Amino acid sequence: MKRFLLSVPFVLSSLTSAHAYTFPESGRALPPAPDFAAEALATYDFEGIVALSGCSGSLVRFEDSLDSDQAMILSNGHCVSMIKPGVVLSNQNASRTFDILSGTASKLGKVTATKLLYATMTKTDMSLYLLKETYQDILNKYETKALTLASKAPEIGADIEVISGYWKRGYSCQVEAITPTLKEGTWTFNDSLRYSRPGCDVIGGTSGSPVVAKGTRTVVAVNNTINESGRKCEVNNPCEVDKDGNVTYQKGVGYAQQTYWIYSCRNAAGKIDLTTPGCLLPKPAGV
Repeated sequence: MKRFLLSVPFVLSSLTSAHAYTFPESGRALPPAPDFAAEALATYDFEGIVALSGCSGSLVRFEDSLDSDQAMILSNGHCVSMIKPGVVLSNQNASRTFDILSGTASKLGKVTATKLLYATMTKTDMSLYLLKETYQDILNKYETKALTLASKAPEIGADIEVISGYWKRGYSCQVEAITPTLKEGTWTFNDSLRYSRPGCDVIGGTSGSPVVAKGTRTVVAVNNTINESGRKCEVNNPCEVDKDGNVTYQKGVGYAQQTYWIYSCRNAAGKIDLTTPGCLLPKPAGV
């Protein structure tokens, strides 16, 4: 999960701050800024991409969102905190700022979250924040539009880009497979998107980056982990488990978590409601 996954861990109680280290070795610094040629930077569109402490994220909207709606930020659950298996955070007050980038990756300013709509590291690794600003507010102030969350799963072989606001760089590869069960330490993810190689060789700090269908502004998944060292089913070393219990793992294989599940949890008013019949996202205890 490169930060344990691909970022740096957060204090669970605050939901706002991070320390500059990765898992599993507490105190281990994030890697230095990767070499990334300036000319390569120009091949990626950073409009709507955001940076946060030790992680990346994106300004996102639904396919039917209105400009007057409060905007949302998508990132990883582990960019909120190392959420224990089985735990789901929902509709919690939060105060967190995000640096929003221009199309050329320059910092435009900040946006501010007022609520953590959803976060978990069970079945998926996702967080969704609600901002105080509307999409129109952000467009007026920064001339920046949100990316759109896809309502369907990506196809195998589709060309994708992973765009990191933390490092201000991107990666290109394809959807190699959808992995039914992915294990990393005590966490289990389902229907994870596996990256083809080479291309999406993600590193610490890329956690929460949107996975975008190439040539579009459509988000199909959220980047979260890679097998760093070739170890089996450990933190920062995820493994795949098939229906018969067979385990496979390989150094350098990276993964993302699908995001179309969010649509199944919207109620008639278009709001995220985990009691919605057919909701695919994990739910808090008692829901």
